[in-house]
Amino acid sequence: MLSATKGNKKRKVILDSNALFVPLNLKIDIFEETKNLLKQNVDFVLLSPVKHELELLAARRSPKTAREALNALELARKCTYIILSNEEKLSVDEVIVKVANEWKSPVFTNDKQLRKRLRDISVPVIYVRQKSRLEIIGLT
Repeated sequence: MLSATKGNKKRKVILDSNALFVPLNLKIDIFEETKNLLKQNVDFVLLSPVKHELELLAARRSPKTAREALNALELARKCTYIILSNEEKLSVDEVIVKVANEWKSPVFTNDKQLRKRLRDISVPVIYVRQKSRLEIIGLT
C-alpha cells in the first residue's frame, strides 16, 4: 500500500466510482464543491480498482450506463491515479476502506453501506445531500 505524503498542503480525497456520476446526474461540480467544502486545495485520488470498476461498467452495461461510465472515466482524468497491487482478492469497497484508513483521507461516496463502514473506523465521508449539495461527516 502507498502512504499519503506528509507536508503536502493538499488534502487527499479518495473518490468512489459513484462520486464521478454526480456531475452528470445531478449537475454538481464535485471538484469545486469539494474544495469549497474543505476550504483547501484537494488532490482527488482514483484508485486502480475504482477505475477498473468504471471500465467494466462502460463495457458491459446498457448504453445509458456505458455512456455515464465513459463520462465518469473522462472526469477521472482530473484525479491522481494510484495503481494498487496485491488487492485482487478484495472488493472495491474493501480497498477504499483499507486505503482511507491508512491515509486518514476522506472518501467521497454516496454508497450508504460504504459510508457506514468508513464512519465506523472514523474516516470522514463526503456525500451528496438532498441531490443538491455536498456534505461531509466526521471531519474534525
